[in-house]
Amino acid sequence: MTTATTTSATELDALASAAAAAAPVWRAADAATRASWLRAAADALDAHVDELVAVADEETRLGETRLRGEVGRTTGQLRLFATVVEEGSYLELTVDDADPSAVPPRPELRRLLVGVGPVAVFSASNFPFAFSVAGGDTSSALAAGNPVIVKAHSGHPRLSQRTAEIVAGALVDAGAPEGSLALVTGREAGNVLVQHPLIRAAGFTGSLGGGRALFDLAAGRPDPIPFYGELGSLNPVVITRAAVAARGEILAQGLVGSFTLGVGQFCTKPGVVFVPEGAGFEGLVAGFATGAAGGPLLTDRITEAFPSGIEHLESDPSVAVVAQGLPAEPGSARPVVLSTDAASVAARPDTLLEECFGPVTLLARYSSAEELHAALQAVPGSLTATLHAEASDDVTAVVEVLARKAGRVLFSGWPTGVAVTWSQQHGGPWPATTSLHTSVGATAIRRFLRPVVYQDAPAALLPDVLRDESLAALPHRRNGVLRVP
Repeated sequence: MTTATTTSATELDALASAAAAAAPVWRAADAATRASWLRAAADALDAHVDELVAVADEETRLGETRLRGEVGRTTGQLRLFATVVEEGSYLELTVDDADPSAVPPRPELRRLLVGVGPVAVFSASNFPFAFSVAGGDTSSALAAGNPVIVKAHSGHPRLSQRTAEIVAGALVDAGAPEGSLALVTGREAGNVLVQHPLIRAAGFTGSLGGGRALFDLAAGRPDPIPFYGELGSLNPVVITRAAVAARGEILAQGLVGSFTLGVGQFCTKPGVVFVPEGAGFEGLVAGFATGAAGGPLLTDRITEAFPSGIEHLESDPSVAVVAQGLPAEPGSARPVVLSTDAASVAARPDTLLEECFGPVTLLARYSSAEELHAALQAVPGSLTATLHAEASDDVTAVVEVLARKAGRVLFSGWPTGVAVTWSQQHGGPWPATTSLHTSVGATAIRRFLRPVVYQDAPAALLPDVLRDESLAALPHRRNGVLRVP
């Protein structure tokens, strides 16, 4: 692990070689051993929570309460993946017994998923724990049996370094091999990392521009590797006239709380909200938004980009300012609510549907179901889509469109906040993600696994989990029949 401002190519090569040497050990570790390594990392982070939160607050200004909660989410995620490893269904164990009478004759086939090898992880700015050094990409890659090299985010360098030291030390102390986790710094090091021949996959959370550049580097290698990027999301919301009539004030208050949460720096922030024309919802939102506080943004680059993003939206002749939040101190962001109409959204999506990172949301009025559907068709792929409707509403067609546009469809509440569970989906069509997989939840592990089939293999040469005595205790499918112990 290096403490240099920018990791050199020579240093990175040494880290990659150490990770490659550690990979077979991780792959061969049994479930109990691998799970114990993950829990050791979680315990170490919890033991250093006071120190880490203090450093994180200095670098990100996110506040102790938010950061302590995020450490809890991060360690909980590591422990979730420990249970995923122990449960075993992630391996997708599958056996087809030999059948000489089949046409054509069928050999014995035994299939499982194995770790791909060393994984590159790129930290995000807005979640310095949960999407950073020991976040979801790292925990799922380790659970899959792969060493990880993390590219630190420039927004929290000292926190990244200290977190990496704690986790790497805990893994080795628990019996994992040297090279299990390493850290590199600097943009050029990130470019070299994703192209390094020993790296077999990459996970990324960040901007569309930065993610696309790395995605292209990964695809342009002589041996292309999968690049799992979470890049951008508008998270559309649809509110019906009946919903406004039944609970308009509650919805307005909830929207303001959601788009200003974390100073609007959540990837699930509701960026465009389709509201019924003439229902008075804009006024309700304005009533709550004028009292909403902003705050400092995470980095200088984000701070500089926020006013430009607002100006870009306001450049459209259809856009008006509905309300602004409390005045912000210099260098901080003031909440803003803008409005337009659905017809303009459908006509000029390149302007009106560009993500603006920070505390801003765009209300788009619709006057008919046809106008709403035309605008929704223009919305790019998102992580989430939300519908607020009443039982009397006929919204089947709306739900179908939203399900095509997003990986998670909500029918109450607001999209900010992502539960770390077995069933969670945090990914959607481009540009939300570069793949069909999730970066949060148990199935995030699938990104860093590849299938291998053993045909007519002697039992002694099979991986332990594919032998009959092991299969008896593990979820598996045999001759098409799912078997759960």
